[in-house]
Amino acid sequence: MKSPVRAFKRFKRFRRSSTFIKYYISIFVSMLIVLVVLGVSLLLFIAQYWRENNFSVLKENVNTLSQTATEYFELDSDGQYINDPTVTLAYSLSLVSTSIESDIYICNLNGNVLLCKDIVSSIRLENTKPYCEIHSKIKIPKRIIDEAVKGDFQTSEDIPELGEKISLMVGEPIKANGKVIAVIIGTQPELDNTYPFVSSVLKMFLSSALVAFVVAFVAIYIVTYSITKPLRKMSQITKEYATGDFSRRIEIKGTNELADLGHALNSMAQSLSKLEDSRRSFIANVSHELKTPMTSIGGFIDGILDGTISAEEEEKYLKVVSNEVKRLARLVSSMLNLSKIEAGELSLNLKRTDISAMIFNTLLSFEQSINQKSIDITGLDSMDNLYVNIDKDLINQVVYNLVDNAVKFTENGGYINVRATQDDDFTTVIIKNSGAGIPTDEIERIFERFYKVDKSRSLDTKSTGLGLYIVKSIVEMHGGTVDASSQTGKYTEFRFSLPNV
Repeated sequence: MKSPVRAFKRFKRFRRSSTFIKYYISIFVSMLIVLVVLGVSLLLFIAQYWRENNFSVLKENVNTLSQTATEYFELDSDGQYINDPTVTLAYSLSLVSTSIESDIYICNLNGNVLLCKDIVSSIRLENTKPYCEIHSKIKIPKRIIDEAVKGDFQTSEDIPELGEKISLMVGEPIKANGKVIAVIIGTQPELDNTYPFVSSVLKMFLSSALVAFVVAFVAIYIVTYSITKPLRKMSQITKEYATGDFSRRIEIKGTNELADLGHALNSMAQSLSKLEDSRRSFIANVSHELKTPMTSIGGFIDGILDGTISAEEEEKYLKVVSNEVKRLARLVSSMLNLSKIEAGELSLNLKRTDISAMIFNTLLSFEQSINQKSIDITGLDSMDNLYVNIDKDLINQVVYNLVDNAVKFTENGGYINVRATQDDDFTTVIIKNSGAGIPTDEIERIFERFYKVDKSRSLDTKSTGLGLYIVKSIVEMHGGTVDASSQTGKYTEFRFSLPNV
């Protein structure tokens, strides 16, 4: 049982092995497959080439012998052979057959072998009739004789009559006075002639492949290691990201896909770092926002209950408690809306609404703060009633947050200008206030979640950094856009547009 267990453990380790090992083995196996396919293709090509070449040589020699035999089989006017063809043709058959490692026969039209290379030995014996013990008993099939009579015949097949398994065969007719009187058949064992040549080529190929394999083994190792090295570094750095350390960055070289991945991971790390900083700041702000009003509420209520606060001052401090409760309610509402927006659970309830009236009513809710800071409100007298299909509650929160910002950051005696316009496609609301403005390097980040402009300023100590993020999310849910512009020391302007349909 130990051996299968070890094999299974090795297999599991391989499955968990590094990308380098898997990539290296994949390339190596691919190269092995290519070499095998290349070797098989080469052998098949060479075998076919060698076969066709042998066919060509055999056919050329048989054709030459056919022409020679035709000349020797010519008859005179008395019907006698002009020359005795037996001896000359027998020696010619023996010479050619030996030189091209083939067997060539002259057969009559019945398929009987008349002459072959082995007859030469009997001719050398004086007063002996030419005779071949082996081939005289052979009879070539009639179908082959018929094809040879037609001329230019060749085939590759089993020939049991000649004792060959697979042979190349060609045939040509022999004519005398214009008539076919015999045929000449040439055969050559295909495997016996092809195998030695193919075997030699295979040995050369295997030797070359072995050298190529050794070189490729080293080259693939170096190339694979260099390719996967950036991935290993990325893996190490991303593990640090997983622990919350976003300080390291990936060194990027080149412009390939790995470089793109490196850029993406660096960008992700930067975003996560900003998000983590914002999250920590948000938690600190929310903790402060919850702690301060709850402490005030608890202190004032205890003072009223234990008599520390007199009856005449109870109303004053109850109003403070009421404001703190409203402040807590706004914070909780912002958190709930943020959660719904990010979860995609906040649906729109569109109704045709007069957005000008909404702006006017929102400003009225800030009347006390506006009067305390002597802020001049302009633009209301020039606004017309503008109707647009919106979710009234959500857009009201957008307007409320923007007006709240404007009132908060407008200096004493400053101004807030409100405008609303409408064209064929969009309804646009602009809220501009005087004041310190927003620095140029921060204007692009003010709509980020948890982001607070100039966190050290006393005017912004009660902000959680969610208001403008919620504004942007709600406007974009309606298919609109929102942006801001500012000039330090002069003004800040927010503009959002909503589609009319």
